[in-house]
Amino acid sequence: MPRTPRIRKAPTARTARAVRTVAVAAAAALVARRALRHRIKASPLWPMPALETPVSGKGRDAQVTTTSRQLTVAERTEEAAGVVRLRLAGDGLPDWEPGAHIDLVLPSGAIRQYSLCGDPATPGSYTIATRLIEDGRGGSREVHERLHEGTAVEVRGPRNRFRLDECHAYVFLAGGIGITPILPMVRRAEREGVPWRLLYAGRSRASMPFLEEIEKLAAPGADRVTVVAEDEDGRPDLAALLAGAPPYAAVYCCGPEPLMDAVAALLPDAPEGLTLHTERFAPAAAPSPAPAADNVPFEVELHRTGRTVTVPAGTSILRAIRDQALPDLPYSCEQGFCGTCQQRVLAGEVAHRDELLTDAERDDSLLICVSRARDGGRLVLDL
Repeated sequence: MPRTPRIRKAPTARTARAVRTVAVAAAAALVARRALRHRIKASPLWPMPALETPVSGKGRDAQVTTTSRQLTVAERTEEAAGVVRLRLAGDGLPDWEPGAHIDLVLPSGAIRQYSLCGDPATPGSYTIATRLIEDGRGGSREVHERLHEGTAVEVRGPRNRFRLDECHAYVFLAGGIGITPILPMVRRAEREGVPWRLLYAGRSRASMPFLEEIEKLAAPGADRVTVVAEDEDGRPDLAALLAGAPPYAAVYCCGPEPLMDAVAALLPDAPEGLTLHTERFAPAAAPSPAPAADNVPFEVELHRTGRTVTVPAGTSILRAIRDQALPDLPYSCEQGFCGTCQQRVLAGEVAHRDELLTDAERDDSLLICVSRARDGGRLVLDL
């Protein structure tokens, strides 16, 4: 049967108005996305990990929870004084990009975040390295003393908030164990032929992991890698490194707090257009004390559990829930920067005290280790 030809009508005034409305909405969305990217890069804590889906279960549109998998320590190497490198093997591991990290669930149940420092092109394993912190909270000691070849360990992720953006040139700065997320970035830049420079500082050469590989990467252009062992060379000359950076280069920095603070302070006097990306292993500062109106007792309803807990003044939501209802609820830093305890909020007004979550994330979630109910109100969580 022959098809009747369709006659295309000239656009009406109503149609034209609809087209203009769609165009304006699209432009507004683009501006919003650019503003969010600006906030992300400006946030001092943004690169630290936060869960793409809350530990409590489903996000607003998610259909799956955060994935856990059992891996095996296939190889353990003493990478430097006080630093152990672990290769964790398993089947069907998700791909990852430079800057990514995993959550490592230790035998005690503690959760720690470690940057992936292997090669993304190598399937079937993830590589991490951790320095023993003598006066730390015990996570690094547990890795060093209890994770040996053949040990099974639970892993979540990988996730990435320290991504290597495309750029015409890179400047990398790493202090000590901060080389772990930086090393895959250097490899990527080298493989893709993008100009790069690296300053790698540490207390001594013996304490600096991956030093041999770094020095091999320097061989084609010795001036692009600067290794500073402070017991031999003193403090690194950060100003000189930044002064020699190409305009509009991307600067990636990871290491101790003083290093990142110094780089940020020097950036206004550096060549035009440098963008700084950092990853912190601790919050930039302790969370400010809660206003008196917020530091009062309040109730939290656990929607799926069917329990209600009372959060006393001076006690975190995390501690109250673990003490009164869910003793195995995952957490890690308890300082509002790692994101392990991010939970979905179903009702109630939150007094956010972290610097990690974006405005969009704060619309329906909080970090229960530091944030509270505003003015002593009631919260309902998806737990």
